[in-house]
Amino acid sequence: MGRIFATTLVLACLAATAGAQSTDFRWAGTVERGKAIEIKGVNGEIHAELTSGNQVEVVATKRANRSDVNSVSVQVVQENGNVTICAVYPTPERRYRRNGRNSSGNSDNGPNECRPGDVGRMRMDNNDVKVDFTVKVPAGVKFFGTTVNGAIDARSLRSDVDVQTVNGRIDLSTTGLGSATTVNGSIVASLGSSSGTEPLEFRTVNGSITVTLPKDVNANLHAQTLNGGFDSEFPVMVQSLRGRNKRISGTIGKGGRDLDLHTVNGSIRLQSVPN
Repeated sequence: MGRIFATTLVLACLAATAGAQSTDFRWAGTVERGKAIEIKGVNGEIHAELTSGNQVEVVATKRANRSDVNSVSVQVVQENGNVTICAVYPTPERRYRRNGRNSSGNSDNGPNECRPGDVGRMRMDNNDVKVDFTVKVPAGVKFFGTTVNGAIDARSLRSDVDVQTVNGRIDLSTTGLGSATTVNGSIVASLGSSSGTEPLEFRTVNGSITVTLPKDVNANLHAQTLNGGFDSEFPVMVQSLRGRNKRISGTIGKGGRDLDLHTVNGSIRLQSVPN
């Protein structure tokens, strides 16, 4: 009986320890309306949801089968009122030493680092740590999310959204504008804003694209698929049509901003916001 009790106690302690390690990063702070919270991951999913408060809250959960979860850090960079939070993996040592300088002697392949936007380095080498992000986004705060291996969900937001992954589906809905890019995965997007002239872009290779837009949207449509069809609930004034609805250019409404929809293996569907 004592041995069973001791074993049970050990298992309970291990479970408690594992639970304590599952959520290992939290950040909360104020981001002004019109500014952005940006999440940059590599392995792991990103979930963004609306919060009624005025603070952005970020929780990152790390897990791994063989690599040390502590080898991956979560870093915060604040710049011009915007906040970027990254999962930073150890720099691949051999590659860094081999390719660290180009022919002119300048560094073009330095250590991994967290930087806003398209800059920064996020390489990894046989590290199986996964970092999942959950983000609470206040109304009016832009949301940018990037990962490589993982799905992205950004639902019921009230701001502009731009998300990118490589291996994973994308599901976004917002009262603002949005764009989404993946390679292996479908895209489902619902946008509530029809104002402005910024282009809207939705691209994948292996997956379908479904985009829901306001009834009064005006856009220059560019839709292309190779293995799939095109369907629209909006009247489209076709200017160019190739290959039985495989490549379509035309206008919706009065025309205006560019609406780019591109896939290779999948269908494309445009829907209007229901009454």
